[in-house]
Amino acid sequence: MGNLLYNRINRRELKERLRQSDEQRVTLSYYKYVQLPDPTAFRDELYLVYQKLGVLGRIYVASEGVNAQLSVPERNFEAFKTAMDGWDFFKNLRLNIAVEDDSKSFFALAIKVRDKIVADGIDDPAFNPSDTGTHLDAENWNRLSDDPDTVVVDMRNHYESEVGHFDNAITPDAATFREELPMVADLLADKKDKNILMYCTGGIRCEKASAYMKYRGFKNVFQLEGGIIEYTRQVQARGLKNKFAGKNFVFDERLGERISSDIIAHCHQCGQPADTHTNCANIYCHILFIQCDACRAQYKGCCSEKCCDFHHLPQEEQKERAKTETFSGSRFGKGVYKAFRKSAQALHAQE
Repeated sequence: MGNLLYNRINRRELKERLRQSDEQRVTLSYYKYVQLPDPTAFRDELYLVYQKLGVLGRIYVASEGVNAQLSVPERNFEAFKTAMDGWDFFKNLRLNIAVEDDSKSFFALAIKVRDKIVADGIDDPAFNPSDTGTHLDAENWNRLSDDPDTVVVDMRNHYESEVGHFDNAITPDAATFREELPMVADLLADKKDKNILMYCTGGIRCEKASAYMKYRGFKNVFQLEGGIIEYTRQVQARGLKNKFAGKNFVFDERLGERISSDIIAHCHQCGQPADTHTNCANIYCHILFIQCDACRAQYKGCCSEKCCDFHHLPQEEQKERAKTETFSGSRFGKGVYKAFRKSAQALHAQE
């Protein structure tokens, strides 16, 4: 049975299958904090159900719950919701449906067991993650964010907020959520009597972030119910003012969905207005960066001339040279984006 519970097909083949497919799919995300006594057993149970329904995506399971980003064949969407209701703790679960969807968000099903569904770096037993802030819908978020005694904080990573954020939001220069939690608490240490409004993509990070701020002594803590995704849905449905400018970064093949027409970021190569994230086409680099159409054409989807030249070498020569070559992505790892994001010429400095 073990062989049935993992994808065994080459990633490139799966991506090509998805590219060629005309199947309509629904991209969505959800999370649920719930105590799971045996995360591995639940992971296997979930995999079998999702595999039968043709679900693709990335799901993390831990003793504290489930965090999922996935896509479901449109023809199986009702069956998917019925299957989810088969678990008592999933009943009435909010599904965050993507704002923009090209049916190409995920190409494989990967369900992994983790220590936590959101890595927070917190090990103090006195911390109570269930003592969260007050949830706000879009209308109340807009109203409270206009209050001069309110501080709006983006609880996402810097590469997410760079392409889109709420008006007047504080956007911490953090590469990870666990880095950002104490950073925000320290940054706002003199504002403990202010209204603290926190938001993220779909709400999962703010569940912990708002609880952490209360743990650190903040009194008036609020969080955006359902995050940017649900906010956008409510704004559109109710005809409310949209206070989010730019794109909402998403962790799938799309890398972003447009919330407003504003382009607030810049190409990391030429500095022109742009907000399209891409990974360097050189697979031995694979750095995530922002690239405009002109630079994409000039560098063939690569982050530098060095990577562009390397990318066009025969595969066997790439494999051999990669043993000694150093690229932006391989040099800096996950923190590379932070190193480059503030300078339009920084990528070229690594050539």
